[in-house]
Amino acid sequence: MKLIHLAGLLSMSAGASAAPQEQLLNFANDIVPILTKGSCNSGGCHGKASGQNGFKLSLLGFEPQEDFEHIVKEARGRRISPSAPQQSLFLTKATAQVPHGGGKKLDPNSEEYQDIVRWIRQGMPYGKATDPKMERISVSPPAKVLPLKGGVQLKVTAHYSDGSTRDVTRRALYEPNEKSMAQTSESGGVELFDLPGDVAVMVRYQGKVATFRATVPLGAPVGVQPPVSNEIDRIVFAKLRTIGIPSSAVCDDGTFLRRATLDIAGRLPSAAEMKEFLADKDSGKRGKLIDRLVDSEGYAEYFANKWASLLRNQRTQPTFARGSYLFWNWIRDSLSQNKPYDQFVTEVVAASGSLDQHPPVAWYRQVRDAKTQMEDVAQLFLGTRMQCAQCHHHPFEKWSQQDYYGLAAFFANVARKPGAIRDEEMIFSKRGSAQMVNIRTKQPVVPTSLGGSEVKLAPEQDPRLELAQWMRSGNNPFFAHTLVNRYWKHFFNRGLIEPEDDMRETNPAVNPELLEHLAQFFVKSGYDLKALVRYIARSTTYQLSAQPNGPNEKDRQNFSRYYPKRLNAEVLYDSIQNLLEGRSQFAGQEAGTRAVALPDNSYNQTTYFLSVFGRPDSSSACECERTQEASLAQSLHLLNAADIQTQLSRNDGRADRLARDGRPDDDKITDLYHIALSREPNPQELTLAQKHLLSKSSGKVGAAEVLAARREAFEDILWALLNTKEFLFNH
Repeated sequence: MKLIHLAGLLSMSAGASAAPQEQLLNFANDIVPILTKGSCNSGGCHGKASGQNGFKLSLLGFEPQEDFEHIVKEARGRRISPSAPQQSLFLTKATAQVPHGGGKKLDPNSEEYQDIVRWIRQGMPYGKATDPKMERISVSPPAKVLPLKGGVQLKVTAHYSDGSTRDVTRRALYEPNEKSMAQTSESGGVELFDLPGDVAVMVRYQGKVATFRATVPLGAPVGVQPPVSNEIDRIVFAKLRTIGIPSSAVCDDGTFLRRATLDIAGRLPSAAEMKEFLADKDSGKRGKLIDRLVDSEGYAEYFANKWASLLRNQRTQPTFARGSYLFWNWIRDSLSQNKPYDQFVTEVVAASGSLDQHPPVAWYRQVRDAKTQMEDVAQLFLGTRMQCAQCHHHPFEKWSQQDYYGLAAFFANVARKPGAIRDEEMIFSKRGSAQMVNIRTKQPVVPTSLGGSEVKLAPEQDPRLELAQWMRSGNNPFFAHTLVNRYWKHFFNRGLIEPEDDMRETNPAVNPELLEHLAQFFVKSGYDLKALVRYIARSTTYQLSAQPNGPNEKDRQNFSRYYPKRLNAEVLYDSIQNLLEGRSQFAGQEAGTRAVALPDNSYNQTTYFLSVFGRPDSSSACECERTQEASLAQSLHLLNAADIQTQLSRNDGRADRLARDGRPDDDKITDLYHIALSREPNPQELTLAQKHLLSKSSGKVGAAEVLAARREAFEDILWALLNTKEFLFNH
């Protein structure tokens, strides 16, 4: 058979080519989606940076020209057999006719297989520059109300630049954002489980994404709902009524006191605070409590602990201690003074000078290059994870490499020079036009706002100030939404978007109206963080009981009740110290310093408790560093750790003082329940503790023996209390 050269490729002779009326396939439009559907170009297969077994593809097909070269021309064209398409290695590997590490990816009877055969017979055309380009995809239906365990078949349509459309349902990829609520089939079928709420299915095809959203009502009678305190409640309760999930009742005063004090000030309320709060008959006492907590030193310390971790306040070497203290103090003071959030962020992002002049320059000590600085800012303040877009188009979003480098260009002029003190630096912005170079195109990129346009700068301007100005603008779609979602999760143990720093079209909020309302409230308040905390904590939604009422037991996203959460490492450490009347001892800190007031990560290495209970190491801008999951190591530590046993049996500790206290045992046991759980002990608990005290001292002779036995009994009671879920969780 005579072979001719066609467009630089080996091709069959014209006489053996496809019929003239047959439309030529386009490699990017018709072949690449088959590879993506089969995961051939995924990060775990040929799409990883080094390829797989000598064959490399661009991740998820974002660079079709490169893929074409690898498939058709690489290795002397050995992967393609134009004269016998079915014998092409490209196909025999995919159908597992010859050994293939990835297994069988194509069925010889499938439409996809036949399309590849037809493409090879046509001479492996890449496509013409005038061929229509895919501009977007749409999914039908875009949203639907479905019953529990219901299902729906989705249809995906690709829309092209010439106005044409194509049904690409079979070749699109589907992924639910809540895998506990739904599963999808390869052909676009969605099958729901028995959990009510909202679930989104991300649909991906040829670099474009769309979202299907299912609302799954429980359908239970709602009845009379709790009173509405503010707009948060109106929005939440309206949705609960729509989907048929009744809310739990409002929690009692003792529960609210403990919950709010832990969530706002990061500590347990004292027994005196509890007695005073329960005795107060003022109907507005919960609001007044919130105000007192927000204005307390505890609030500033607790939220400084949160922000210091996210802002990477690390002490990776001893000479960093001064900087970490200065930075932490600046964060705490900013929160105590209620510095507007947009100003707070600007002072971090555009930090210049020395640590003495401006402590936030400590942030630049941990984020050393423009790309890392941009990635942290995007994730922390814009809720957008840009890391994927550095090397290729973001797989789940619209962000490209150009977007990545355009945003990073705001930090291209950041420079540093040695400071007056060893290992400290001066941060400044160099004069000149800030540019980054796109590693793929090799072209310079100027500062460009995310999803916006290029920013024109004068040589003397600091690009970071322009970035901050864009972020703080009232119509920014990311800035306020990210913060309110982050704080909502702090109080409810679940963000309106999960994870809280992964806000994208394909990961929608479970209650979009509420997210938008909170963002607008925050902007209108002048980015007032204390006002946001007060607004959330005053809502009836926040004050609902954690006790499920039956129908809402499986609810995990509609906030029909309070979702209990384990006390984080620092708060739990402080709570145990408080219960046992212990005195913490941290290197370089005054005795009794709270763990939530520790400035940096260095104490994780010296205090095993903080490490095992998941205190973050401040090595990234991700909340995911803090682990809340229970583990065997945690249980064993609470049961028999030497430091806890030492505090229990310490002379002049809580157990020792109670054993010497002349008051009735009932009063002392009641005090312990007030301190640990902010409630009265029930009759059964009281009787059990009394019996234990009696059994321990029974048969003892002499005052010293009795005292030792009673001290041991109180140690047992304290140990039992601190190991209860009621103590370990905020509820």
